[in-house]
Amino acid sequence: MSRLRELQRNGRIRNIELAARANLSESACLRRVKLLEHTGVIDSYTMNLDQSAVGLPGNVFAEITLVSQKREDLDVFETAVARVPEVMECYLLAGEYDYLLRVVVEDAIDYERVHHESLTALPGVARIKSSFSLRTITKRQDLPLG
Repeated sequence: MSRLRELQRNGRIRNIELAARANLSESACLRRVKLLEHTGVIDSYTMNLDQSAVGLPGNVFAEITLVSQKREDLDVFETAVARVPEVMECYLLAGEYDYLLRVVVEDAIDYERVHHESLTALPGVARIKSSFSLRTITKRQDLPLG
């Protein structure tokens, strides 16, 4: 688990440094990382950009209710929502509404554009309830590994 914690903190860490921190030989460390990649434990390597620095400081959470919850209707919606570039996350839920989306925008005017051009055009949408985030309190990338 210590290797995974270290890789979560710094996905660009050199193998020699990771091996030293994990008390492994370089070859053993590299084999284990390759195994983690092969088995899907390591999903991908990414670089996180600062939303505000790239002109997208706003987060809007959109609660989406569909007309129908038939499997084929869900599939059509999910395929379409995945194509909306401003939708950073989309979760299928059990409860009052069907999906929760996190949408990144410049400001309220930009969200109006996304809402009008993209969200209301998604197939099967019956209702959208939007909430604007005032401030991010905590945002984690690292999973809590034992």
